Amino acid sequence: MSDTAISFKNVTKSFYLQDDRTFKELLPNLLRGKPWAKKYTALSNISLNVDPGEIVAIIGKNGSGKSTLLKLIAGVTFPTSGNIHISGKVAPLIELGAGFHYELSGYENIFLNAAILGMHKKEIEAKIEEIIEFSELQEFIHTPVKKYSSGMYMRLGFSIAISIDAPILLIDEVLAVGDAAFQQKCMKKLKEIKDSREKTIIFVSHDEKAVKGFCDRSILISDSKIIADGKTEEVFEIYHQLMHLERAA
Repeated sequence: MSDTAISFKNVTKSFYLQDDRTFKELLPNLLRGKPWAKKYTALSNISLNVDPGEIVAIIGKNGSGKSTLLKLIAGVTFPTSGNIHISGKVAPLIELGAGFHYELSGYENIFLNAAILGMHKKEIEAKIEEIIEFSELQEFIHTPVKKYSSGMYMRLGFSIAISIDAPILLIDEVLAVGDAAFQQKCMKKLKEIKDSREKTIIFVSHDEKAVKGFCDRSILISDSKIIADGKTEEVFEIYHQLMHLERAA
């Protein structure tokens, strides 16, 4: 197990979705004996292993369970059943800027957000200039983030998350961070990390070109189950066949 960065064994994750939006709607239905919520299974009996240094894409259409899988790896949520083993700290580039305080400046939010992501104060102080420089927000770093554009907000979030010293990196549709030049800068940084093989990367994106250029292995999820796991080109062929059958149906 110590040779495996990420291991899922027969993992299922279910949620309960409430139909009634208010207590006024809920109470009469409860009195009639109507169930208060419906069970929804996001992932069903998933098993997979990822070795240290692997770059793995998770692909599939919206609602297939990709983001739920990442949140399980990140420890944001926990499985309904099954076992998960994660070797080492996880840096999630999932919801960039989650935890930012709108009234605080970008500088203050670096300390706040980095602490939420598991960095200690001395680590943050050692990397803060690097974070600011990468974000290209030097001119606005002492401005409250409520005045930031969405692109500036995402830039700062990416710059903080990418600076975390963690052996496992989770990336979920976060490359739309500002203009094309900054997106290229982000991809260059990720490719440097990939080439070093010092981190295990789990990559979620609908950008087929980006996935094929970045990931050697892909896992296809459909209707909460793993449909294919293998070389990226081969898995995308299966994905296209699946989508073609669904459209025909």
